[in-house]
Amino acid sequence: MRPTPHKAAGVAALTAAALAAFFLPAVPAAAHTAPAPVRAAADCTPAQVVADGGFENGSPAWTPSTSTVITSRTGQSPHGGSSYAWLDGTGKSRTDSLTQSVTLPSGCATATLSFYLHIDTAETTSSTAYDKLTAKIGGTTLGSWSNLDKNTGYVQKSFDVSSFAGQTVNLSFTGTEDSSLQTSFVLDDIALDTSGGTTPPATDTTRTPAAPGYTVNLGSDSSGTAWTGHESVTFTNASATALNEVYLRLWDNYHGTCSAMPIKVTNVTGGTAGDLSVACTALKITLPAPLTQGQSASIGFDLGITVPSGADRFGHDGAYSNIGNALPVLAIRDGAGWHLDPYTNNGEAFYSLAADFKVTLDHPTSLLVPATGTSTDTPGTSGRTITTATASQVRDFAWAAGPFSKISGTSPAGVAVNVYSVSGISSSSAQSMLSTAKSAVDAHAGRFGAYPYGELDAVLDNNYWFGGMEYPGFVLDLVSSTALTHEIAHQWWYGIVGDDEYNSPWLDEAFADYSTDLAQGITGANCWNSVSWASSAEKITNSMAYWDAHSSRYSTVVYGYGKCALHDLRRLIGDTAMTKLLKDYATAHWYGVSTTAEFKAAAQAATSTDLTSFWTQHRIDG
Repeated sequence: MRPTPHKAAGVAALTAAALAAFFLPAVPAAAHTAPAPVRAAADCTPAQVVADGGFENGSPAWTPSTSTVITSRTGQSPHGGSSYAWLDGTGKSRTDSLTQSVTLPSGCATATLSFYLHIDTAETTSSTAYDKLTAKIGGTTLGSWSNLDKNTGYVQKSFDVSSFAGQTVNLSFTGTEDSSLQTSFVLDDIALDTSGGTTPPATDTTRTPAAPGYTVNLGSDSSGTAWTGHESVTFTNASATALNEVYLRLWDNYHGTCSAMPIKVTNVTGGTAGDLSVACTALKITLPAPLTQGQSASIGFDLGITVPSGADRFGHDGAYSNIGNALPVLAIRDGAGWHLDPYTNNGEAFYSLAADFKVTLDHPTSLLVPATGTSTDTPGTSGRTITTATASQVRDFAWAAGPFSKISGTSPAGVAVNVYSVSGISSSSAQSMLSTAKSAVDAHAGRFGAYPYGELDAVLDNNYWFGGMEYPGFVLDLVSSTALTHEIAHQWWYGIVGDDEYNSPWLDEAFADYSTDLAQGITGANCWNSVSWASSAEKITNSMAYWDAHSSRYSTVVYGYGKCALHDLRRLIGDTAMTKLLKDYATAHWYGVSTTAEFKAAAQAATSTDLTSFWTQHRIDG
């Protein structure tokens, strides 16, 4: 993803200099330890222990200081559903609180508290915290926020509370307001997910289930915002440890609530569906019998997708729908157990193995449907078209639907490129972006290996708050040559050379930004000289758990400092060695998964210079 200022007021304001920075929303950085990655091993059934975290059932589970704290009244808006908790906001001296007693099971080693927070204020100061919200569990303060942390929408906060395993403690939120100028602290969708067994299968590091094959048949309504049908997936257990269950990631349930899920899975076959966990983004399916190494199985289910309003990677901007991360995909189990990390809106949490997809989309002929892979259109019933998209060795599948304007071309190296534009994008802008795409895909292919995904589709919409977003063979973008070059670089760094995006975001974002510089002839000279660390805990290689708690620094460090580190490495080992390193590294990890330790080892093997001090100086751990 290529982040831009949140809810930017029109792309005209995004100058070339601004696009080179691409900072995310300035979100308050809570001072606390970053939560550990969420894992689920065989001896621990993931559970969510907060009752009525969306406040939809009244207040029996919660103890509010007054009856007005849990509300659905006008003046504020819920993150999902119809109710929320509204603390303070009166402009008078006031203290509001909200408390629930929670029990964390002793059999699970990891517990993550998450909630959505919106702050608005009438205070005008930029230096004094007059009004404050504090979150606590037991006697421990997790974080605090004030009028200085105001934001335009909800922001998710996450905290590691694993140390309270086996205890019953109070979870509390307390807001205090002084005698003038209101500050409202609005909470919604509070969850405390427990997982991670005490004895994860650390000796078996094989990633499984392997070689997934997805077959999907969906039909849409007249607008392309509702899709229903069936999905099935075959897979093989590559591990010596038997598979007793698999997990489906229903990522886009982040964009709704557990009581109103945008992604609904029903009528599961080939296994028994369990409870949803991780804010309803993970569905456990117990297999009929343990799947031993080398054995294959399949599961199937009916699928319903409801696209919410909003110019998002999953959302519709008027008549134009973007449908990213909507197809349920298999989670990965490795030496750390099942990877069931939470969704993050700052970047990506997606981690999946390369798979084959065949997706059939039945839709009104008036809607164009760009998609991952290579597509063919055939006539359907009256007024409808069937788009069949096939893709091999991709980690995900995304599509869009709408009355787009489409232009096409072929890169000098022979890659078919299609640009789809929403209304309001000029033909000259679309042509410019087509030219950029053709140039970028060939530039990256020349450095890292031939583009393998057939055609490349780019969907343009200047309302995207996130800047740009990558999927295999399919990207969403503003009209920006820098952003589009970055998203196309992700075809290699995340798409072909995979990584655990939640725990190692630098492996795709820093590498994509570095690749963008190379494609645009930017040398990164002296960029490391302006580095200024916010704390001793801040590192290029921190996980999204850390960056969700320090959002204002994410883009600066992961994108900016990350690519500067790669420029410095190039200067240290030489251009020829760096070029060979990245080409060989991509080849060695083609359709596989990269880790920081593996990249560091490959870099060290490429030079006689001891890189130990380099990694330390650049804060690259792993």
